[in-house]
Amino acid sequence: MRVAIVGTGVAGLTCAHLLHPEHEITVFESSARPGGHAHTIDVREGGRAHAVDTGFIVYNERNYPIFSSLLRELGVATRPSDMSFAVSDETAGIEWRGSSPASIFAQPANLARPAFLRMLRDVTRFNRAARELLEHGADLDYTLAEFLADGRWSKGFHDWYLIPMGSAIWSADPAVFTDFPAVAFARFFFNHGLLGLGDRPQWRTILGGSQTYVRAILEPLGERVRLDTSVTRVQRTSGGVELATSRGELEPFDHVVIATHSDQALAMLDEPTDDEREILGAIKYRANTATVHTDDALLPTRPRARASWNWRQGRNGAPPTLTYDLSRLQGIASTRPICLTLNGLDAVRPEHVVETMVYEHPVYNVEAMKAQRRHAEIDGRRGVSFAGAYWGYGFHEDGARSAVEVARRLGASWVKEQL
Repeated sequence: MRVAIVGTGVAGLTCAHLLHPEHEITVFESSARPGGHAHTIDVREGGRAHAVDTGFIVYNERNYPIFSSLLRELGVATRPSDMSFAVSDETAGIEWRGSSPASIFAQPANLARPAFLRMLRDVTRFNRAARELLEHGADLDYTLAEFLADGRWSKGFHDWYLIPMGSAIWSADPAVFTDFPAVAFARFFFNHGLLGLGDRPQWRTILGGSQTYVRAILEPLGERVRLDTSVTRVQRTSGGVELATSRGELEPFDHVVIATHSDQALAMLDEPTDDEREILGAIKYRANTATVHTDDALLPTRPRARASWNWRQGRNGAPPTLTYDLSRLQGIASTRPICLTLNGLDAVRPEHVVETMVYEHPVYNVEAMKAQRRHAEIDGRRGVSFAGAYWGYGFHEDGARSAVEVARRLGASWVKEQL
């Protein structure tokens, strides 16, 4: 079977890896760089070059079983990572990191701050309430905002824990993050060991950066991968599917896997059905500017409060920023922390800026998650399948899992042997 795969993010790469032994595949990528959010750049710091991931950075074997199996098969080496989270609120004068009692009270004054102590009590109460929500169930229409309103949670819990944590995990707009369905939020926190003090998975990062696994998948494909080639139209015909590209080519295929964001997939379809418009169109995206830099002023001032993920609320209503300490996350021995800040370019001192890029992330709300449940109504129909992390929580495992489901239908032997 002739199969076209559109996109080289994790979903497209996984499809390519699984399908190429059985089918004649061609992979199309609009960018000159393959990988999507698997994006490694070279950063020179302290006289050395470091391979630094700027999109996908970490995974864990418990929550990423398919992606972990893929890495093992490819022989890609990994190392343990530190997944810690810190919050700084400059207006309130708060700094804390949730790793241990010492880091929670890295700012000793918090021991005598009633609002901070109330926030800690609310975290414990929230964990219990979220587990109860999972036990009793809730409809997707019941949002996190309604859940919070029903529980009379403190402002400190909202501002110094829940919104920073949730917005950071999904690179979301904090102003609308509580549109997230409460039961889906609780399930994610439970699965990742975030509703208690123990049972948290060991996170890992890829040695040499995520480019290592991207190259391992692409190398055996050779000329079957066409970079810098956009698919401009996907047209279903009586004999299969035709693809038109930015190079003026028009090629026939038996099946097409569109492994791009859902809005991009919808734009490619020549005559989308009403269901495709409703389902793919229900999932929106948020563009986030990501700045790689070496400005440690974006990190908490107290060393014990510094973490791998650092949420910072500035003064006078300034938009919050999220800064990843990439050196800590990826085990990079740099003389200064190599960092990545989302949506805070203006806050980074210009002399410390290394590179800036833009990533788009799915926006999860009631409409988006209801659309996910209708995946089967459009997937695989008339020779077109849709793969992508947007069918899950938006992470690498979700993209790989959606690819496995496509490959299963198309008879990939790896799926039968490994899963």
